Amino acid sequence: MSAILSADDLNDFISPGVACIKPVETLPAAKPINSSNEYEVSFNTEAPPADLPPAQISLTDCLACSGCVTSAEAVLVSMQSHAEVLQELDSGPSLRLSGNKAGTGISIENLDSGGRIYVASVSPQSRASIAATFGVSEREAGNMIEHLLSGPKGIKNRAVYRNSFQWVVDTNIAREACLVLGADEVMTSILSGGDKENGVENGVAKKQPSKPILTSSCPGWICYAEKTHPHVLPHLSRLKSPQALMGTLLKTTLSRKLGISPDRIWHVAIMPCFDKKLEASREELTDAVWEGNGTRGVRDVDCVITSKELLMLADSRRVDFAKLPRTPLSARTPFPDAKLDAFLFPQHRRRKNNIPASGTSGGNLYYILQYFASQHQGATVQTTRGRNADVLEYTVTSEAGETLFKAARYYGFRNIQNLVRRLKPVKASRMPGGKPVGSARRPGGKQSGPDFAYVEVMACPGGCTNGGGQIKVDDPVITGREAGAVKPGPQEQKEWLSQVDEAYFSGEDSGEEALSLDNHNDVVDGVSPSYIMSTLAHWAAATGIDLDRLVYTSYREVVSDVGKKAGDTERVIEIAGKIGGGW
Repeated sequence: MSAILSADDLNDFISPGVACIKPVETLPAAKPINSSNEYEVSFNTEAPPADLPPAQISLTDCLACSGCVTSAEAVLVSMQSHAEVLQELDSGPSLRLSGNKAGTGISIENLDSGGRIYVASVSPQSRASIAATFGVSEREAGNMIEHLLSGPKGIKNRAVYRNSFQWVVDTNIAREACLVLGADEVMTSILSGGDKENGVENGVAKKQPSKPILTSSCPGWICYAEKTHPHVLPHLSRLKSPQALMGTLLKTTLSRKLGISPDRIWHVAIMPCFDKKLEASREELTDAVWEGNGTRGVRDVDCVITSKELLMLADSRRVDFAKLPRTPLSARTPFPDAKLDAFLFPQHRRRKNNIPASGTSGGNLYYILQYFASQHQGATVQTTRGRNADVLEYTVTSEAGETLFKAARYYGFRNIQNLVRRLKPVKASRMPGGKPVGSARRPGGKQSGPDFAYVEVMACPGGCTNGGGQIKVDDPVITGREAGAVKPGPQEQKEWLSQVDEAYFSGEDSGEEALSLDNHNDVVDGVSPSYIMSTLAHWAAATGIDLDRLVYTSYREVVSDVGKKAGDTERVIEIAGKIGGGW
């Protein structure tokens, strides 16, 4: 899905129909009644007018319908773009913060002007794409992005109000929290059998997910599951993705600490995937959930732009991205909470993406394997390749050779289809004496798949560095070729992807990461669970919001009427309801 979400070559636009939740169905104008003949009967045989106004459909509306795919979502996704970022920045003077120490002495300027605070978060996959494009390290690419969004030589240099982003944060920080919470979710599910209540209210996940737990950080995979395979929804991890968790952390903390409404904070995320724009539009990821007011609220992530769109952002302001400084900004405004400031902006990198075995999609599975093995002395992890390079199976065994834990990695929709097919519950045959129908043919309706406890699922083959929003080998910024030149083929793209992966794993071996973890004895893969959990507890206490409400989300089955024929009676009732009538 991700790789085709581009508005450049769409040729299969579809208009909303009767089956859409926003139908283009307009009643003909009523004829004036002839008062001279009270018994006159008229028959409505005229066709509907041809010049109907376009239907107003929001991205959230589209996500509620499983019939509108590809082009419909692509067009609506284009509403979140670099142009929207520039339009927002030029909408008026921003709120400006000043202060010398985190958590104290923070003052706000332009509070009565209606302005906003602008915050950006950047994914490591996007930094890797930029790094490969300009021949720099992943860290240097991050510095260049920060200069573009906040520095004096960036986009604010040519802006109307000289607005820029107050903070640029690394989503790796939120990912650390997701890794620790994900390991805790898996361990709890194993111990409780998947029946433990987690106490989240208002429709957010009530129970631990069923075994096997499937990752939920890939929005393309989530859309696919909700629209076509609702039987896998009980297996989905209830954790928010790093993008969503970062958005919640920023908006809850800033709104509470600064005493402003969440809609005065505007958050853009730079991601490798177009589908992340779909994730940002979910009603489950708004302040209505963590505020608990039950109404449609303000998004935790207001806009998502891709790695490619980041360069378009620079071009729109006539900024030469290649000439931006590769060193960190000299100064920044402290975050209005000292503990969270140290968490979001650590002096030394706590965890680097320099372990190829963890993959390029955040390392959820790798961390869980390392965490589980650390709980059993002498345990080892074995890896077995599946039917292709995007299917890997893992087994944690004890010193005695006993199997303790089984997990797997499934990347790409072709492999995902095989996975969900194996998880499909059994159905009784309609034929007398027939065998059960479906992939699961065991008594009691159990799935026929391997006994995995956890499966890392990603829509893109190769992982998130291969997202549809990444810079490709045939982009002019890479080739510098003229029109009519030979277009690079699949092999060139494969070689280019290997360069992006290399940039993703380009962590410097400086030893700095060890300095920030000296006071923690429970470090697993560069992350201290005790430090993460204490920070999350502080976040919940500082905002006065229950932690479960902050870190968990929910999913729902999407039911569509597309392709179903409605009878005359249902059609009459539907049309009557549109003008306030009914039966």
